[in-house]
Amino acid sequence: MLTIAQITDLHVTTDKDPLNQRRNEARLRQVMTAIHELRPRPAAIIASGDLVDRGEHDEYLELKRLMADSEIPIYYALGNHDGREAFLSVFDGPGAQTDPNGYVQYAVDFGRMRMVVCDTLGGPNHGEYDEARAAWLEATLDAAPDRPTAVILHHPPILSGIRWMDPEPDSPWIRRLAEALRGRDQLKVLMCGHIHRAFNGLFAGHMVSAAPATSIQLTLDLTEVDMHVPDGREILVEEPPGFVLLMSERDELTTHVCLAGDYAPAVTYNFPFRTLA
Repeated sequence: MLTIAQITDLHVTTDKDPLNQRRNEARLRQVMTAIHELRPRPAAIIASGDLVDRGEHDEYLELKRLMADSEIPIYYALGNHDGREAFLSVFDGPGAQTDPNGYVQYAVDFGRMRMVVCDTLGGPNHGEYDEARAAWLEATLDAAPDRPTAVILHHPPILSGIRWMDPEPDSPWIRRLAEALRGRDQLKVLMCGHIHRAFNGLFAGHMVSAAPATSIQLTLDLTEVDMHVPDGREILVEEPPGFVLLMSERDELTTHVCLAGDYAPAVTYNFPFRTLA
């Protein structure tokens, strides 16, 4: 069995924003501790975007400091709060590779399983995936048609129902992404972030798994909203930080949504699950 942990929406920042610096660092540390305590320990961690809050060089230095103690290799993707140039000025190597066009896109193989990291930074808040990026994705998937594959991208290409965060379903980037992914039998799951909540759905015939944030979560409010008239609704809530664990076994990929924190055991294994024949 192979496992990979997904963290997302870290929103690491500096003392320019002391409240969020303290809160987001504490929540991230809680998640990283929980991941390191998993058994078996994950082979890797993928941080799927909104790594920092303002896309600034000093924030990436702070992120690098916070991740320096990790005993598990970390791979990075970018989200709408990130800055590509600032990120690449601080991070490089296997966890921060670029494609020929300079986008933070790369593939990593873990035994039979392949992880393909996509760069949806650009355009409006709800994502972008231009023709050059889509062509790279198609070529990358073409190169390994028989490997069970997880595609990582920050922006979910499906609706969560939280209206003020959702993309337009007929956005050109979503249609372009669907064309690149449709009919790919090796693709088992798309793993996303951005919404600061866990939810699932189908896109181009494939499962989408969106992870909870390490920073604060979005309030689950599925009512209509006027995007131009504030109505005082709660939009963020201090629910526990979380992450997703991807399990690869027998060429199948499964995701588990996990909460970080200290919880008392309720039942222990004191009697056999099965009796001998």
